[in-house]
Amino acid sequence: MFYNLSANWDGIFNLFRYITFRTGGALLTSLFIYLIFGNRFINFIKTKFAQPIRKEGPQSHLKKQGTPTMGGILMLISIMVSSLLWCNLNNGYVWIVLFTMLSFGIIGFIDDYFKVVHGNAYKGLSAKVRLFFQFIICAFVCVGIYKLMPNEFKTTITIPFFKNILWDLGILYFIFVSLVIVGSGNAVNLTDGIDGLASMTTISSFAVFLLVSYLIGRADYSLYLFLPYVPGVGEITVLIGAIIGAILGFLWFNAYPAKIFMGDVGSLAIGAGLGVISVITKNEFLLLICGAIFVAEAISVMLQIYSIRVRGKKIFKMAPLHHHFELKGWSEQTVVIRFWIISIILALIALSSLKIR
Repeated sequence: MFYNLSANWDGIFNLFRYITFRTGGALLTSLFIYLIFGNRFINFIKTKFAQPIRKEGPQSHLKKQGTPTMGGILMLISIMVSSLLWCNLNNGYVWIVLFTMLSFGIIGFIDDYFKVVHGNAYKGLSAKVRLFFQFIICAFVCVGIYKLMPNEFKTTITIPFFKNILWDLGILYFIFVSLVIVGSGNAVNLTDGIDGLASMTTISSFAVFLLVSYLIGRADYSLYLFLPYVPGVGEITVLIGAIIGAILGFLWFNAYPAKIFMGDVGSLAIGAGLGVISVITKNEFLLLICGAIFVAEAISVMLQIYSIRVRGKKIFKMAPLHHHFELKGWSEQTVVIRFWIISIILALIALSSLKIR
């Protein structure tokens, strides 16, 4: 809104036309929204939505019974309000990301609601139902991105560490995009199992794409770094700022011992948002690098299920992977801090690919 109004303003109001200034404003706005309303939101929701705990999990988690969930609701509100204030509302990419996050958040809310009502972590939406609606949403997202993307990038992907390589997938690109978004959303959802874990690891990944979206939206920088120049994508930088601010605000209350959990409404939303941003910035494979922790968490679940069904044995003490380390004797704080360190290293590797081409 500020950007659109600044067209009629002069002087100091020219600041609202700069992406960097608005990114900082968006981050602080969403952060303060969560900090200001966080305690009130927790007090309201703790009498209605308490997180059911898996009894077969680490015993230390049993004491978390009764902790309110669905903290992702306020995250989404913070992101939406901040984006409406600071983003260029004429930018189609912004609306695609917001639509994706809100839609996946609604699926997560329904899933959380059923779990709370039944008092059982396994009584949410079935995996088939969740995936069905997620792919339906991705169909609309794919069409939107296809229409907005320049002709030379409509069905192409880039490869990290290589310059001037565009791989045209043709019609398969729509399947690829859907898998990226759905995979990212569910991988972050699986990572959300320890106080602060999903928050801290997603922040580093979003930070990577904050820089990437800014560079790709600039013709001069993208040319220098051999990156695809996509007009309008720079505006996603402001939206990512709002997302990071909202996650930081949530983390203030989610740090150990957590006063509130993110819930599927939050983890699915930010995971899908991360996926669709990687698609819009034409750096889907970069997500595999900076988000390798999410990939590892998802793979650990798939391997565990496969091994139990085929071999009748477990590979890990418990899946997802972070629970395996907990049952090996690592404390929650140790797992979170070590995963956070790994995610920072992965982010640096991902950023190095921008120059090593």
